[in-house]
Amino acid sequence: MLDRYVYGDVARVSPEAPVPILTVTREVAMPGGAGNVVRNLTALDASTAFVSVVGDDQAGSDLTGLIGGQDHVEPWLLVQNGRTTTLKTRYIAQGQHLIRADREETLALPEKLSERLVRIALDAMAATSVTVLSDYRKGVLSARVCAALIEGAKKLGRRIIVDPKGRDYARYHGADIVTPNRRELAEATDMPVGTETEIVAAARELLTRHDFTAVLVTRSEDGMSLITADEVHHFPGEAREVYDVSGAGDTVVAVLATALGAEVPLADAARLANIAAGIVVGKVGTAVARPSDILAAIAPATGALQKVVTAAAAVEAAERWRLRGYKVGFTNGCFDLLHPGHVHLLEQCRAMCDRLIVSINADASVKRLKGESRPAQGEAARAAVLASLASVDLVCLFEEDTPIELIKRIKPDLLIKGADYTRETVVGADLVESWGGSVALAQLLPGHSTTATLARLRG
Repeated sequence: MLDRYVYGDVARVSPEAPVPILTVTREVAMPGGAGNVVRNLTALDASTAFVSVVGDDQAGSDLTGLIGGQDHVEPWLLVQNGRTTTLKTRYIAQGQHLIRADREETLALPEKLSERLVRIALDAMAATSVTVLSDYRKGVLSARVCAALIEGAKKLGRRIIVDPKGRDYARYHGADIVTPNRRELAEATDMPVGTETEIVAAARELLTRHDFTAVLVTRSEDGMSLITADEVHHFPGEAREVYDVSGAGDTVVAVLATALGAEVPLADAARLANIAAGIVVGKVGTAVARPSDILAAIAPATGALQKVVTAAAAVEAAERWRLRGYKVGFTNGCFDLLHPGHVHLLEQCRAMCDRLIVSINADASVKRLKGESRPAQGEAARAAVLASLASVDLVCLFEEDTPIELIKRIKPDLLIKGADYTRETVVGADLVESWGGSVALAQLLPGHSTTATLARLRG
């Protein structure tokens, strides 16, 4: 399915009806449903064969392009003529979700298309180590298709994980692992699931009824429970701040599958999935957990180093801040040998916005711009020193000669450079203004220069 987010501002009520008028400022589209599982898998650098169905409409075409543009994905998106691709459009203003509009068709696939899908999926199974059935009950994973895929996985010796939907789990009989949430577990068993003891009893009922190897129950802010015939593991909730729970189940199944594919023991794989779920519920929309996110959660950086992040993390932070109504500022530079002029510049930048992202040239970029003798300090040292400043909220690196690609991704509300630039010479100025942002020039403190300082040191 295609998830579309329409962002804007609401300043008045319509004269035609008592509803808010949304002035649209931007739109974002991304793969949803099983496509979001694929997004999470690619974020983990897992190679994925994706087998699914879209309609012969614009949403289906958009999805095909979005999936095909991801790294490490072999897409098999079959097209059903006349089918409406599932499209979910969310309208958001000032961080508030106003309404969601859905277009979809949930009829079962025609028999010939189902048979073709199964053939392709079985071929893909032979080339992969783990299979995920991401069931959104949109007509693709019928009982016959599920049975054929589970039987095929058994013959090939492949583990099969099911993210289930509905009350009837007989369609998943023989799967290795199912990942219901607490409510889904209650509906599938007609048993209470209020306590850990009740969850274990209901999960073991599923194990017995449907010949599952394990049940991994997601319990929202309470964490997860992994139940097999012989073992029980309860993992506490990992989220420090719950901002958006959408897509967390997709992250769980993706991390679990990737870990099992890497031959991580089941209990450890479930623990990693639990950590990843805690990460994505603190992000905006259907987010993903990257290896760096998971490693940071396992062994978190302390102090100022928490501010030094990847470009992807900076993009997500900027989105989260904007949805909370914060004005996001962006500036960049080499910042080699931090001096009072830099500090003065950054304090001005921070005064102009609510959150300030500082992007610095990586070492290779500095060498190209300043010569082989530079930088005087490596990128890690420069980032750490910048992160120690109260005026700086996040620090990230860019490898290119200019930060234009990073600016495109972060979409700052304010782009700031020193007064030795002009509006015309600021890289990304036109781009920022195109989405309603602005450009500012900060005053420079005279008498301070890294080049001059290095010259004095050499003298």
